Amino acid sequence: MAREELDPFKISQTQLDAAADLMSLDKQAHALLREPKQTVVANIPVKMRDGTTKVFTGFRVLYNDARGPGKGGIRFHPQENLDTVKALSAWMTWKCSLADIPLGGAKGGVICDTKSMNLQELENLSRGYMRAFSRFVGPDRDVPAPDVYTTPQIMAWMLDEYEKLEGHHAPAMITGKPVELSGSEGRYDSTAMGGMYVLRETAKMAKMDLARSKIAIQGFGNAGKFAFEIATKLAKAKVVAITDSAGGIYDPKGLDYEKLSRVKEETGSVDNYKGGSKISNEELFTLDVDVLIPAAIENQITKHNADKINASVVLELANGPVTPEADKILFERGIIDMPDFLVNSGGVIVSYFEWVQNRDGYYWTEDDVYKKLDAIVTRSFGSVVKTQKEYKAKGKKITPREAAYIIAVDRVAKAMKARGWY
Repeated sequence: MAREELDPFKISQTQLDAAADLMSLDKQAHALLREPKQTVVANIPVKMRDGTTKVFTGFRVLYNDARGPGKGGIRFHPQENLDTVKALSAWMTWKCSLADIPLGGAKGGVICDTKSMNLQELENLSRGYMRAFSRFVGPDRDVPAPDVYTTPQIMAWMLDEYEKLEGHHAPAMITGKPVELSGSEGRYDSTAMGGMYVLRETAKMAKMDLARSKIAIQGFGNAGKFAFEIATKLAKAKVVAITDSAGGIYDPKGLDYEKLSRVKEETGSVDNYKGGSKISNEELFTLDVDVLIPAAIENQITKHNADKINASVVLELANGPVTPEADKILFERGIIDMPDFLVNSGGVIVSYFEWVQNRDGYYWTEDDVYKKLDAIVTRSFGSVVKTQKEYKAKGKKITPREAAYIIAVDRVAKAMKARGWY
């Protein structure tokens, strides 16, 4: 498999290039939007439990802030690298723009294995990250949030360290905090909730009865777990398959969420679920289901397995799970593939709500948050469908991803133009 196909940043550039061509984007704007505005790499010394000091590599990328302060999570992951962080910062730019919230795109990360670290080491690393990057973040500059293997508690440590450095309270400098520390109601399951709103609208468009549908989910982390719970409780759908990094389970009669959650917590993998049959991640993609939800990591559906997908709808809850080559194959096969930066935008939208609440000092109920989230996601979905129809009327059939890119890139380009950046 060619390296370019699996390089997240090159994939993000390829997606941008396709949209730029379709919309005849100004060449100067295109050039500005192909690369991050600012990239910072830092060494973070951390005192370990054995008394030694270990140096970790950390990143913070500000992709574009023409529409507002940067916004993007921080990942703690052993395979973290700069290209992935750059790609995620680009996708955050388009995600905020598509949702039409006044924020730009950014992302951060640290190369580390959190599973081998105790709480004190995690706290030391979290505070060390903030000491290394405090000059580059802030409520009016760049607002971090949780991501893979980072938690509300880690955000709390980072906030505390930032406030010590600045000498004043600044709750709006980071989101995804515990509710007790000025976090927002509804934040923890917001990514999955936003995805379910997209699924609801997609089902309406495709005339699909969700209560009769079968769903397969790749990933049982935060996004996948809440997607399972919400899909079964609110949409009355049946989740028949789930996988994680260790394996998976399939039962055409449907899986039990509570039982699965207990098994995952007690044993570390859904693979130990009693009932149904064991399956691999590869087998999950070939199942005869109505909806396939990749909710794990990048590059899971490629040109090598896209022709084996049997679902009618692919709902990209993960970032970058479908490569450009696979995107074309799915589209040609008539499979509705709803793009990541629409589907998983719920997290950043509710992070935006948290930022607004922190700045105003006025806090909303969970119901308020969900209603506002629903309105924005539904509006974004409608804009994507409308753009597809407009291009079809011109004789061009475009994918939902291309339509979403056209909307998002146009808004950012207009903001840069208004600022005189080109």
